[in-house]
Amino acid sequence: MRPVDSGAAPRLPGADEIDPVRRSVVLETVVRLVFHTVLVFSLYLLFAGHNSPGGGFVGGLVAGCAFVLRYVAAGRGALREAVPVDPGVPLGLGLVLATATGLAGLVAGGQFLESGKVSLDLPVLGVVKATSALPFDTGVFLVVLGLVLGLLRSLGAEAER
Repeated sequence: MRPVDSGAAPRLPGADEIDPVRRSVVLETVVRLVFHTVLVFSLYLLFAGHNSPGGGFVGGLVAGCAFVLRYVAAGRGALREAVPVDPGVPLGLGLVLATATGLAGLVAGGQFLESGKVSLDLPVLGVVKATSALPFDTGVFLVVLGLVLGLLRSLGAEAER
């Protein structure tokens, strides 16, 4: 039995590239509802990581899981629509950011990856404290996310053939 084409747009952008028989409307709808929530949770883990459990690695894995869900639901086209850049871009930016954070301690006269702390009194937010662990964790986040996206693009391309 051939599925009926309703003419409606796909639930996930890029999902129209896969065979209509293999598509799951329920899975696409759930992924569309959950995708952004998982990404926001990964950012929470990134920012909370230097004071409590989480950090760049865990946040990057959770963000990677959001893209894995999107890939499972709608294939490589939906992944390409969600992340139009090459996976090497976040990976390279993360490596540069993590390395620059480590070298900043040397430039300031300390040791490699020496931690620093800044407190700012902002008008609307009040006192905001930031440590040098945040840019380093952001670099790790981008490296892990770039690796997951690279794996999905390379291994996923072979699986779809």
